[in-house]
Amino acid sequence: MSLNTCTVSGHLGKSAELRMTGSGLAVVSFTVAVNERQRQQDGSYSDYTNWLDCTMFGKRAEGLHPYLTKGCKVSITGHLHKSSWEKDGQHFSKVEIIVDEVELMGGRRETQQPEGAPPPEPVQSASIYDDDIPF
Repeated sequence: MSLNTCTVSGHLGKSAELRMTGSGLAVVSFTVAVNERQRQQDGSYSDYTNWLDCTMFGKRAEGLHPYLTKGCKVSITGHLHKSSWEKDGQHFSKVEIIVDEVELMGGRRETQQPEGAPPPEPVQSASIYDDDIPF
């Protein structure tokens, strides 16, 4: 049995790019910066940034695209996929995360809305004593 699952959180290095395949499938690509703390020989620590390429497909990707802006903090779950190709006689390959789930983790709501979008309606909380509860 094999297991191919990864979960990372970090900040987008630049805004996500949306493109469509010939069949009309939405493809959203973005890069997530994930910091890793490394101990140096002198005992001090420094941060190293891993830049992870991510790709998401379908209607959810198309809907999330406006929210995936530079600097946005996200948590993603997906699986690793290795692509290989040849160009001008040279062999290339890369490993990317095929995204299954995205959680926007940013602070203020205004930064999580696409530009020009109306402000969200306030959420109305339900009372635990609603008449609809059968007990």
